[in-house]
Amino acid sequence: MTGKKIIRWLERFQHWLWDTDTATVTPVRAKGLIAARILYRVIHDLMQGQLTLRAMSLVYTTLLSLVPLLALSFSLLKAFGVHNQLEPLLQNFLAPMGEKGVELSAQIVQFVSNISVGVLGSVGLVLLIYTVVSLLQKVEEAFNFIWHVSNLRNLPQRLSGYLSVVMVGPMLVVTALGITASVLSSSLVSAVLAIEPFGSLFYALSKLLPYLLVIGAFTATYLIIPNTTVRWRSALLGGVVAGILWETVGWGFAAFIVSSAKYTAIYSGFAIVILFLVWLYLNWLVLLMGASIAFYHQNPGYQTRHGGHTQLGLHRQQTLALEIMRVLGESFQRGENRYSAESLASEFALPRESVDEVVEKLRREGLVVQSCEDSPHLMPGRDLQAIGLKEVLDVIADETTQSIEVNVSEGVFDVMHELDEAIEEHLAGKTVRDLLEH
Repeated sequence: MTGKKIIRWLERFQHWLWDTDTATVTPVRAKGLIAARILYRVIHDLMQGQLTLRAMSLVYTTLLSLVPLLALSFSLLKAFGVHNQLEPLLQNFLAPMGEKGVELSAQIVQFVSNISVGVLGSVGLVLLIYTVVSLLQKVEEAFNFIWHVSNLRNLPQRLSGYLSVVMVGPMLVVTALGITASVLSSSLVSAVLAIEPFGSLFYALSKLLPYLLVIGAFTATYLIIPNTTVRWRSALLGGVVAGILWETVGWGFAAFIVSSAKYTAIYSGFAIVILFLVWLYLNWLVLLMGASIAFYHQNPGYQTRHGGHTQLGLHRQQTLALEIMRVLGESFQRGENRYSAESLASEFALPRESVDEVVEKLRREGLVVQSCEDSPHLMPGRDLQAIGLKEVLDVIADETTQSIEVNVSEGVFDVMHELDEAIEEHLAGKTVRDLLEH
């Protein structure tokens, strides 16, 4: 295939991918088109290097925080007498490393078991908790970057949320394993499994169980960690893709370990450390890719050729401003007040930055206000009958053109003046409430 043919093929592909209107094709083709756009954006983000950079940063933080994290979890599990479950869980995570994984998990568990949280003292305990919180904060920062969220949770929310994950998470896992073991060991279940097709179905389910557990863990992570509202459908899609990819990467990494005897000979004792670093990096990268998939699925405004924020022209900003006032007005009248800048961006299928820009212009003029709650929402700044449509348009026009001075001829000035007068005459007396009556 010649270079010109490749270029033509790529141009046709780009035209199909970005210029096809999903409303004009069948639902199946529309879903395929959306999936291709999401895949394109995720691959583009990977090639840009931001996801890989943050994955490498998380590997470094994990190395510093792994032992303190396990020490806290181990102490809690030990209090309930189920601390022996820690090593099998760790071995399962490091299973793709083969014998090196078994060796490393045993060493980590031995090191953790030698740490007594009770004798660390207050300073040592604070440092231990700080190290764990730093890891989880790094994870939240990475997720917030993917979700275009600039602010972390406040300190009390971070401490309570992070420590809940550390303390409650291991207990939930161990409890689930204990319940599963108890159910399977009962005579009634054994008798049912001896009957076909229940036995075959259970065998098939047991093969799917690792995937289901990983998918469930990833989905919960995408719902909880980002400092924004994530829809469960988007989180589930990211969890399914990331879970399947994680198991697939595990197979590939295990195959690499089998064929890497020469690397083990070269690096000797350092081989286990290097392999562990690579495995951690792949895990974080898969987790971040799943978060990116969830983000693009929930925010179709970013499923574009360039992905990020695009500057809207004056006409489109004015159109968006009127639509924002209409939506907020309807929500306010119904007593819901459920819209934020993020939910508005999702409602209009626009990038968050484009909506933020218009909302900020309306907010500066008092046409829109934001509540002072933990999850703030937007609402009209005045009575709907006191907000004229011309006023909304003028706010956007003045904000957009205030720094631009153009010397025009008298004829052009007269035309623009007549246009302004026509708009003012047509919209005279019309308010945001009139938008709600159409």
